[in-house]
Amino acid sequence: MSEVLKVFSYGFGTIAGLIVAGTILFWFIKDITQKKHSILRNYPVIGRLRFFLEKQGEYLRQYFFSSDRDEMPFNRATRSWVYRNAKNEGGIVGFGSTNDVREPGSIIFVNVAFPVLERDRLPTPLQVIGEGYCEHPFYARSIVNISGMSYGAISAPAVRALSLGAAEAGCWLNTGEGGLSPYHLEGGCDLVMQIGTAKYGIRDHDGNFSPERAKELAKVVKAFEIKLSQGAKPGKGGLLLGTKVTEEIAAIRGIPAYHDSISPNRHYDIGNVNELLDNIAYIRDLTGRPVGVKAAIGGWSFINDLCEAVSRRGLEYAPDFLTIDGGEGGSGAAPQTLVDHMSLPIAEALPRVVDALLESNLKDRIRVVSAGKLVTSARAAWALCAGADFVNTARGFMFSLGCIQAMRCHTNTCPTGITTHSRRLQRGLVVMEKYQRVANYAKNMNRDIDMIAYSCGLRHARQLKREHVRIVETAGKSVALNILYPYPETRSL
Repeated sequence: MSEVLKVFSYGFGTIAGLIVAGTILFWFIKDITQKKHSILRNYPVIGRLRFFLEKQGEYLRQYFFSSDRDEMPFNRATRSWVYRNAKNEGGIVGFGSTNDVREPGSIIFVNVAFPVLERDRLPTPLQVIGEGYCEHPFYARSIVNISGMSYGAISAPAVRALSLGAAEAGCWLNTGEGGLSPYHLEGGCDLVMQIGTAKYGIRDHDGNFSPERAKELAKVVKAFEIKLSQGAKPGKGGLLLGTKVTEEIAAIRGIPAYHDSISPNRHYDIGNVNELLDNIAYIRDLTGRPVGVKAAIGGWSFINDLCEAVSRRGLEYAPDFLTIDGGEGGSGAAPQTLVDHMSLPIAEALPRVVDALLESNLKDRIRVVSAGKLVTSARAAWALCAGADFVNTARGFMFSLGCIQAMRCHTNTCPTGITTHSRRLQRGLVVMEKYQRVANYAKNMNRDIDMIAYSCGLRHARQLKREHVRIVETAGKSVALNILYPYPETRSL
């Protein structure tokens, strides 16, 4: 028996050796004869090690070489904070902060000597969107809400978990520009239907806006959002690669399956502010629901023109809310040139937009929703101080679902099942486990924003103002936000 095993082992080892040698010879011939890569042509086989290490470098840096505060777009400290809150493990740390408060742009809240006692605290009041201007105003309960992520960009289990979690937490879920899917409806949460430039899910067979479809959607959604642009790629429409356009997704969007889904870079029927206001008023009258606008901000002409047009035409033409997306936003596929260099960051865009509304006496009419890497309670509280009424986040809720920032969202190979339509990979996302983490994250974000408000001497979070936060300019020097961005005087337009 032992002799047989020896012969078998010898034969197996010989075969394995021949396979390895054959593979190396195949690579050698292939590398030395190909013309695309100089390294492989000059260093056949060995040169492959360079490409392997280059690919693995991002993962090695993420787990072994970068410090807790070094990574982009979100560092390990931020992701860990979200993970703990999603698991309801609390945001408690020991032995001090790793956040360098000497870094320009750091935010420091202004605590008071005598914070608000528990008995004197008030529940954070809800905000009504569209009250007095539409048949069915939206009573929005949560400060923190789920930003637009289309079914297609994210998987069916991810949408289901977000819908169930949003219902549990009392926050809204934005559908993204890919249309309303059955999975959005599963949890019974408050839904905001986004109208993208391709009008997916709300268009007729010719690709035009469908009034009949809009009226049907109005029965199940709380508001509509006209998307002009998003922080990841202002000036370019949505992009979903053909590998992710399944038969079901194609049917929802009204496009061919397994072809790239590329939205126009703007609405064909909206070419200026007046046409935008016409569309807002038309959809609001048609559906009875509030209608808002989502836009990334590149300068001040758009918001100034919008305020001037509303003041001239009347409050009934105003958007019921504005979603301001910072240039650092974006959970979907986008050209790196636009991701890196287009649109103002939310830290600059938000205060300026709020200033324009205050100057025009429109702030009480138009609710402001802020988005752009606002995944922690501190960043969300800063947005309230700057003048936002609500905060949207997409990637924060992706982290709550288990996202590890593998940055494969556009490739259909997401290892956590969030942005892939591979059934094998989706198996890792257990909806009945993850929806609770979505709810925990939203609830704990709202709770911590309140905690910041109490420490600032306020009875609830909606009392936060610019004077309650300071921005670090240089090491050892910070300035109050109301000094950096003084409250403007109201002017008549």
